[in-house]
Amino acid sequence: MAQVETTYQPEGKTKKDRKINVFALLLGVLVIATLLTYVLPAGDYGRIEVDGRTEIDPDTYKTADQTPVSPFGAVKALHTGMVEAANIIFFVLIIGGFFGVLTATGTINVLITTLAKRLATREKLLIPGMMLFFAIGGSLMGMAEETLAYIPLLIPLALALGFDVLTGTAIVILGASAGFTTAVMNPFTVGIAQGISELPMFSGMSYRLVLFVIVYAVSVTFVYRHAMKVKKDPSRGFYGKYSKKEADVLLKSKEKLETKHKLILGAFLLNYVVLAFGVIKYKWYITEIAALFVMLTIVIGVIGRLSADKIAKSFVDGSSLLIGGALIIGVSRATLVVLNEGHIIDPMLHGVSDTLKHIPAFWSVIGMYNFQAIIHFILASGSGHAMLTMPIMTPLADLLDITRQTAVLSFSFADGIGNIIFPTAGTLMAGLAIAGIPWTKWAKWVLPLVFIQYLIGLAAVVIAHLMNYGPF
Repeated sequence: MAQVETTYQPEGKTKKDRKINVFALLLGVLVIATLLTYVLPAGDYGRIEVDGRTEIDPDTYKTADQTPVSPFGAVKALHTGMVEAANIIFFVLIIGGFFGVLTATGTINVLITTLAKRLATREKLLIPGMMLFFAIGGSLMGMAEETLAYIPLLIPLALALGFDVLTGTAIVILGASAGFTTAVMNPFTVGIAQGISELPMFSGMSYRLVLFVIVYAVSVTFVYRHAMKVKKDPSRGFYGKYSKKEADVLLKSKEKLETKHKLILGAFLLNYVVLAFGVIKYKWYITEIAALFVMLTIVIGVIGRLSADKIAKSFVDGSSLLIGGALIIGVSRATLVVLNEGHIIDPMLHGVSDTLKHIPAFWSVIGMYNFQAIIHFILASGSGHAMLTMPIMTPLADLLDITRQTAVLSFSFADGIGNIIFPTAGTLMAGLAIAGIPWTKWAKWVLPLVFIQYLIGLAAVVIAHLMNYGPF
């Protein structure tokens, strides 16, 4: 989802924040792409239809006359990119509107508070229980920025149970990341990437579900071991600006799940059952899934006893939070428009495939995975990252005899892992600012987990290649 652009600065420091503006970055990429149309040779592959999808015919490459894109043409590409990506942009805004209405019903807040209170006396269940909630949210809804509001809720509870600020923060950030990374049905990463790759929406979810369990278990173990060390020896913890007294407000809260909240949660779960059935049985795509969420929005609004005006306002408010992310998708697409108009994508693919075709394909898979990790450091928006790289990675995968599904998996893993350590990840930096944790402290602490997850992702994409992870 859209990234929050913020940085953490320790108290007492007056050094000016240095921010990486993603739009400035993407405009810079657009300028570079435009200049390349004047430098690189032009060429084209022939395209063929295979089972309803477009593929490159590797034996049809031919050079062509250069068609450099003018500066005005590059500016026009911004609008063209928005138009070409309109189906994805509006899908993102609809999901944001749905979440806005869901939030307005109070269901999420009450659910979190109820779970926290019930688990407060079962400290060994708190970490796996709460992390599972956030992991499911990350995997099914692409929850990222939305989880930030719960960091101040979990930290006092963690302190009250003898843990520290790192534990409370990690429950939220690492929990959501476990789901976001494996992306069983994440519409903002796998959904967009599969759409670009012409794969059936949310296909291959059984393998990603296995990876979800593995990454979730590893993340829980990492946080749990730290929490138990702190409980045994409090001097090993980090406490920052919080105190145990703040847990009283949470634990004394009288909020509880009412019938309407339970019905809303039931409707939410039923929606995903219907979604999975529609995708598998009827090959639903973005339009059908968006329509399903619009209907769910109305249903939960009625169950939540919201007026029509309140439903509409909450929907708009929720969508407005994702305007930045939606625009990133369009601006990212503009780069592809320029590369296509300059006819330089196919020459780049031709050069890379000629270089890599003499080495084993699994080495190419590893290279693709690491390339996506590097790109994510620069562009820490999942949807924008997908829009920028998948139009190139998809035909490259075809040329290298790597399945498109494997290429998508390489993207989603590299994207998700970077979100828990890269200082360019706005959601992470916002969460650390809320918790009062310096990025250097967090990075040193979480680095072992990042390394483990990186290896899991590496193994996952190699295995995916070896088993011909598909459908294609």
